[in-house]
Amino acid sequence: MRVLLSNDDGVHAAGIRALAAAFAGEEVWTVAPDREQSAQSHAISLHRPLRIGEVGPRRYAVDGTPTDAVYVAINQILKGQPPDVVVAGVNHGPNLGNDVLYSGTVAAAMEGALLGCHAIAVSLAAPPPHDFAFAAAFAAALARRLVSAAPRQPLLLNVNVPAGPLKGYRFARLGRRHYGNEVVEKTDPRGRKYYWIGGEGGARYEDIPGSDCNVVFGEGVAAVSPLRLDWSHEGLVEELGGWEIDGYHAERAP
Repeated sequence: MRVLLSNDDGVHAAGIRALAAAFAGEEVWTVAPDREQSAQSHAISLHRPLRIGEVGPRRYAVDGTPTDAVYVAINQILKGQPPDVVVAGVNHGPNLGNDVLYSGTVAAAMEGALLGCHAIAVSLAAPPPHDFAFAAAFAAALARRLVSAAPRQPLLLNVNVPAGPLKGYRFARLGRRHYGNEVVEKTDPRGRKYYWIGGEGGARYEDIPGSDCNVVFGEGVAAVSPLRLDWSHEGLVEELGGWEIDGYHAERAP
């Protein structure tokens, strides 16, 4: 099995090294940002060149975003030999609920799916100090199951694993997490204002039965959330199709 590993914590991060160890015996390629790129979402570098450095056997650092790393991995480094699965992580912290909209880890996996590969984003939903071994082992087992199942369409999974030995897993929908809406204003030593988004006090989650947040924090098991690339709201396409907008002709579906 050919495995492509990436992340948003950097090519030398402990989480991605744990993944590489968990896939021992497989053909593992690591292509990741050369430094931390957390919360980059699906940013891609279109207006500057990228540099790729080989940092070890089948290990490459890219001076760009997680999306950049997976893009150049599949279209350049592994050109003509796509991976069987792309695994992003293990992230140093959770990516639950609406975190997926901001996460560079999820974006790396999503880019793999967009390019036609099965993909998994895996995060350790625990504070430091981190022990990534259990999350990495689960991700490797899940990846092998995914590849053996051979779905006809690329499958994208977001995985969050609690700390410690894993007692189980559950497939779950995305929940909702809140970091607060504060913008904290401070003053630097030169008297200029600067701002921190999100405030203080950490994240809170809504109590939504069956959500990934509840599964991880309430049940203490891993949450596996299938994601889809088509964000279209099919119900509203039909509902809004009956709108009339003054001054314009509405074209109806045949």
